[in-house]
Amino acid sequence: MPDQPAAEPALTPFRLNLLILSIVMFNFASYLTIGLPLAVLPGFVHDGLGYSAFWAGLVISLQYLATLLSRPHAGRYADQWGPKKVVVIGLFGCFISGLCILFSALTESWTVLSLGLLCLGRVILGIGQSFSGTGTSLWGVARVGSLHIGRVISWNGIVTYGAMAIGAPLGVVIFHSGGLLLLSGVIIAICVLAIALALPRAPVKGSKAKPLPFRDVLGKIYGFGLILAMGSAGFGVIATFITLFYKDKGWDGAAFALTLFSAAFVGTRLLFPNAINRLGGLRVASICFAVEAVGLFLVAASFDPWMAKVGAFLTGAGFSLVFPAIGVVAVKVVPQQNQGSALATYTAFMDLSLGITGPIAGFIMSFAGVPLVYFLTALLVCLALVCTLRMSRRQPASPPIEIKEN
Repeated sequence: MPDQPAAEPALTPFRLNLLILSIVMFNFASYLTIGLPLAVLPGFVHDGLGYSAFWAGLVISLQYLATLLSRPHAGRYADQWGPKKVVVIGLFGCFISGLCILFSALTESWTVLSLGLLCLGRVILGIGQSFSGTGTSLWGVARVGSLHIGRVISWNGIVTYGAMAIGAPLGVVIFHSGGLLLLSGVIIAICVLAIALALPRAPVKGSKAKPLPFRDVLGKIYGFGLILAMGSAGFGVIATFITLFYKDKGWDGAAFALTLFSAAFVGTRLLFPNAINRLGGLRVASICFAVEAVGLFLVAASFDPWMAKVGAFLTGAGFSLVFPAIGVVAVKVVPQQNQGSALATYTAFMDLSLGITGPIAGFIMSFAGVPLVYFLTALLVCLALVCTLRMSRRQPASPPIEIKEN
C-alpha cells in the first residue's frame, strides 16, 4: 500500500465524509460510464447491428471479465506507483471506451467493425474500472488513515451502486434523444471532466518496499475471498432473477423489489458508517450474513408479494456491509506495501462470484424452478456465516475501536 501521511487532525464525521467523497467521486465517474450504456448496448447489438442475443450478452460480459482479470494488476500498480496515478490511468481507459462507442456508432453500416470496436471498448472499460475502483479506495485510505478503511470502502460502494442506478435510466433517455453518438459524447465529457479534476490533486507516493508475489498475497487472503464470494451470491440472485421469480409467481412489482433491495443496501451503509470500527469486521459480517440469509429464505418461501419484498429488503441490508467488514480484516493480514494487491485480489472474488452465479443459478432454475435457487443461495450464505464465526474464533482478541466524534 502507498506510504500514508498522518490523517488530518480533528476531523468531524462530516468533514471526514467530505474528504472521502472528494476521492471516491472519481470512482463514481468511472461507474457512470459503465451504467450509461448498460441498458442501451444490448439493443444496439441485437437490433441495430443484427447480431444474436449471444453477442449482445457477450458485449456486456466482456467488461466484467476484463475487470476480474485486471484486478490483481491494478492493486499491485497502486502499491508501486501510488493510487492517484492508477486512478488517472483508469479514467483514461473509460475515456478510450467512450471513443470506441463513438467510432462504433459511426461505423454502424460495417457491422463486424462496429461490433469489434464495441468489444474492444468494453475490455478497456473493464480494465479502466478495476484501476479506478481499486485506486480510489487506496487513495481515500491514504488521505484519512487506515483507521477509517471500512468507511472508505463503504463510501466507495455507495457511489458505485449510486452511479449504476443513475446511469442506466439516464443512458436510455440520452440514447432516445440523440442515439449512440450523443451517449458516447456524454461518456467522453464525463471522463475528461474527471481527469481534469484528478490531475491537479496531490499524489500519494507508492511504496518502495519489495512487494510479495501474487501467489503469496492470494494465499493469505483467499479464505476471506471465498467467504465474500458465498455472500455475494445473494446479491447476484436478487439482482439477476427477482424479475423471473415474480413472473413465475404471476406477480407484479419486481422493479419495486429491486428498489427496496438497493435502498436497503445504500441506507444500511449510511446509517451504520462506524459499525465496523466499533464492533470489528468479522462480528459485523456475521450479523450481516444472518440478516441476508433470513431475507433469502423469506424470498424462497414467499406466497405473497409482500414477503418477497421484505426478503429483498433484508437481503440488501444484510449484504450491504459484508464487503467492507471482511475487507478490513483481509487487508491487514499482509504487509502494508501489499494492501493494494490484497484489496484488489479480495475484490476479484466478488467479481468471480457474480460472474458464475447467473449461469449456475439459471441451470438449477431450468430443472428445479426459481424458488429453489433462493433456498440454496440462503444455505450458501449460512455456510459463509459458519465460516466467519469459525474465523472470528481464531482471530486474536482485541477490543473494538471506539471513535470519538468531535
